Amino acid sequence: MSTESTASVSTHILDTSVGRPAASVAVSLSARSGARELWVVLGRSATDADGRCRDLPALPAGTTHVRLDFETEAYFHSHSHSHGHSQNQSQRQSQKQAEAQQDAPAPRDSGAFFPEVAITFAVTPGEHYHVPLLLNPFGYSVYRGS
Repeated sequence: MSTESTASVSTHILDTSVGRPAASVAVSLSARSGARELWVVLGRSATDADGRCRDLPALPAGTTHVRLDFETEAYFHSHSHSHGHSQNQSQRQSQKQAEAQQDAPAPRDSGAFFPEVAITFAVTPGEHYHVPLLLNPFGYSVYRGS
């Protein structure tokens, strides 16, 4: 909810590798009141089944910069066997991986190149900022939505 003296923030995440919302991603919201000020964590949340954080706290008056931190590693770790594959494809791939495991280097824990995503942006009092995150295991994109 925005007022004339504060800005407000909302976000959601779409996992573009499967074309679905990314549920259960931990998100923290931090703010500061100047470029040289320290960050203050205002709250933590997690995305719901629709990929949205519906309970981010209000920004304090005087906020000039906001940071959203998305903990993507745990999300990709919990979804590492389902990205872009049917169950049969995943079973065949698992069998091939087991056969090739002897010669291959140890796999990474999560399969995510970006274990976390931090988005920092400037805000103006009275404005609402919706900042969607488009996410896949090897890249991400953000924009100011509406």
